[in-house]
Amino acid sequence: MRRDEEKLREYYADAPDDISLDAVDLDRVPSHVSIIMDGNGRWATARGLDRSRGHVAGVDALREAVTTSVRLGLDVLSVYAFSTENWRRPRREVELLMHLFATTLVNELPLFHQENVRLRFLGDIDALPARTRKVFQQGLAETADHTGMTFALAVNYGARAEIARAARTLAERVASGQMAPADVTEDALAGCLYTAGLPDPDLLIRTSGELRLSNYLLWQLAYTEFYVTDTLWPDFSRWDFLRAVAAFQHRSRRFGGVASS
Repeated sequence: MRRDEEKLREYYADAPDDISLDAVDLDRVPSHVSIIMDGNGRWATARGLDRSRGHVAGVDALREAVTTSVRLGLDVLSVYAFSTENWRRPRREVELLMHLFATTLVNELPLFHQENVRLRFLGDIDALPARTRKVFQQGLAETADHTGMTFALAVNYGARAEIARAARTLAERVASGQMAPADVTEDALAGCLYTAGLPDPDLLIRTSGELRLSNYLLWQLAYTEFYVTDTLWPDFSRWDFLRAVAAFQHRSRRFGGVASS
C-alpha cells in the first residue's frame, strides 16, 4: 500500500463529530475494498427528479471513492456499476448509463493519470455499445503502465456467468489435453475469473440498505467482511468510507478457523 500521509491528513481535515482519521489504524487498512453502488434511482425520486439525475449524481460519489481509496493507500478498489441483469431496465435508462460510462471515463482519465491509477474492467465489455467499448479500451491502454492502485469497474458483469465462463474455459483445456481433470483446482478456476491476479475483497460496502449480493463476485466474496449502510450512493462520502473501514477493523477475521487467543 502506498499513501501520502500529508495529503491524507489534509483530505480528512474538518472531521464530523462521530468519525475522524484517528478512528482507523492506517497499518491495517484493507487491501481491496469493493462497493455495490446502490440507490441512485431512489435518491433522485426522493427529490422529485428523473432517475437519470441520480446516476449523474452518483458519478461525484464514485470520484470521491476513488480519491479516498488512493489517499488511504488501498491496492484495489472495485465497484459494481452495471450487471448483466440491468439490460432489463428501460431502454432510455440503459442508453443513458452507457453514455455516462463513456463520458465519465473520458472526464476522469486525468485523475487516473494524476493518481497513477490503473484501470481494469470486470465483465463482458465486448457486448457493450461501440462508443462505450472504444472509450473503455482507450482507458485500459492509457493506464496500462500505471503502478498505483487498481480501479476495477464491473460493467455487464454477472457472477454466475463469470463462473460458468471460467468452468467452460477449464473444460476446453481438459478436452484439448492442455490439462488433466485433477488439475482443475480452486486456484485454476480463480485464474480464469475476471479478477485473476487481484486479491479477493477484504471489505464489501453496499449502500442503500439492501441486504443482498445481486449476483456480484459470488466466488471472490467467500470470506469478505460486509458493511451495509442506509446511505444512498450519491450521498456516500469520504467520511462514510472511513466509517466502513473503522467497522472492518473491529471484525475478527477467522477464515473458517477460530479466533486466536
